[in-house]
Amino acid sequence: MNRLFGAKQTGPRPTLSSAIQNTDSHAESLDVKLSKINAELTTLQQKMSRMRDGPGKSAIKSKCLKLLQRRKQYEAQRDQYEQQSWNLSQASMMTDNLKNTMTTVDVIKQTNKDLRKQFGKVDIDKLERMQDEMADLMEQGNDIQEAMGRSYDVPEEVDEAELDAELEALGDEAEMEGAGGLGLGMGIGAGQEPGFLTDEVPQFVDEPPGGGEKVKEAAG
Repeated sequence: MNRLFGAKQTGPRPTLSSAIQNTDSHAESLDVKLSKINAELTTLQQKMSRMRDGPGKSAIKSKCLKLLQRRKQYEAQRDQYEQQSWNLSQASMMTDNLKNTMTTVDVIKQTNKDLRKQFGKVDIDKLERMQDEMADLMEQGNDIQEAMGRSYDVPEEVDEAELDAELEALGDEAEMEGAGGLGLGMGIGAGQEPGFLTDEVPQFVDEPPGGGEKVKEAAG
């Protein structure tokens, strides 16, 4: 298996990268040779254009034919090296993709193993009970907040009939206060007793003259 054309390989086995580099270097060397041949053919063609037909021109023409044959050989070899380099590059890409795939598979396996280990520590029933307890606590908290925010001795709503009654009562009080102010304006001063509480007894009261003292005491 390790023999190539009957010769035993004693050195390290070549890699794809080294094979690609060697193939590319051969193709580049052939490009250099082809450039030289093309330059030489251009020079000979210019020389032939200035010469008359004869033995000298025929010799140059024969040399051009040999250069063209050599160029075709170099071009064929270069095409072969380029094709080999392309094939090796494709093989290298496939190898890299395979390595990346195997690495991804190993990572997925390890991740699944870790996930199974972590999920095995989680008790689903316990987690659900914790969620139920949290929901109960939240409901109790809402009940507490509602109880703390309850209002005392404050009517929540006042209808229009009650409002009209209150306004009417306030209007009556205002009228009574206005009547009291009117009496003061008629000459009754502060600390002065009204006329019906003085010593004079009206004529329609049938009492002895001494009854005025009782009236004062009652008034006092």
